[in-house]
Amino acid sequence: MKTGGNRYGTHRVIEPKGVLPQPARIIDNDMEIWDNELKLEVIRLNVDSASFHQIKTKLEKQGHKDIEKAFAEHVIDLTTRTGKHKNEDTGSGGMLIGIVKEIGPKFEMKEEVKVGDKVATLVSLSLTPLKVTKVNKVHLSKDQVEVEGEAILFSSGIYAKLPDDMDENLALSVLDVAGAPAQAQRLVKPGDNVVIIGANGKSGVLCNAIAKERAGVSGKVIGVVRNPAYFDTLKRTGCDEIILADATDAIKIEEEVARLTDGKMADVVINCVNIEDTEMPSIMAARDRGLVYFFSMATSFTKAALGAEGIGADIDMILGNGYAKDHALISIDLLRRNAILREIFEERYV
Repeated sequence: MKTGGNRYGTHRVIEPKGVLPQPARIIDNDMEIWDNELKLEVIRLNVDSASFHQIKTKLEKQGHKDIEKAFAEHVIDLTTRTGKHKNEDTGSGGMLIGIVKEIGPKFEMKEEVKVGDKVATLVSLSLTPLKVTKVNKVHLSKDQVEVEGEAILFSSGIYAKLPDDMDENLALSVLDVAGAPAQAQRLVKPGDNVVIIGANGKSGVLCNAIAKERAGVSGKVIGVVRNPAYFDTLKRTGCDEIILADATDAIKIEEEVARLTDGKMADVVINCVNIEDTEMPSIMAARDRGLVYFFSMATSFTKAALGAEGIGADIDMILGNGYAKDHALISIDLLRRNAILREIFEERYV
């Protein structure tokens, strides 16, 4: 067993030297652990939505007929070349489910685990040393990939033991976006007008529910979707009003939010979509000194910052940190106490 590794994993960075594992292009995925690491037998990858969508679209444009096969080959090629599953176009990753295989004596436990426990990693695949030897199944509708392989968690890494009272795929789907409802719980206050762009997606429906809990009867939750078939789901999960619009249509979204709030606009805007060019619709939906939370990994900091400046929007913007204290507990508890959410997630992801 190797010793003297850095708790953030810099000892595994191959290229370029001097950076942390996430921005690195190539990391060492040798599965002999260091004394401050934990090794997992990997069962399933949950690729983040923006990344999965981008990879799938790219493979289709390249002319692949069997997208599942092409995606599987992509996963093995990417992890073999770079040592991790970091999308080379979007820079994003996802998370995984694995069984604890080996624990270094200096690994910093966040939650007590032992060899044989099944856990979900709560750090991005974009920084996780990963070796995939076989892909058993690509779930194109769930953003998930069943694999055989191993992965490493650094001492700084966070994880959660999977709950005993729900299916592992259900738990993985919720934990993958746990940062969104946890942040929404912090940001939304009683009486707030809240706009959720991408309100039918995985993170969107969770944010609908928790935003309505926080805003209460004196507040208003407005969901933005592009398909009227989603209306029922939005109403069931907490939206008071619905805007039917393309998430990139800034003018229409601004006009509709103004109409539904009597010109007050949104106190909080939560962006959950997985496509590009939704920065300005989010910014223009917010009131002066309002707040926009970009949970989407498709967000461009440059577009958001310069776009807000360009229209003189004095707002606060938060980039979607996927981690918030107790975010796993908050999200799992939300699913446990909200039967409608649990039913939706079971239909979609189990």
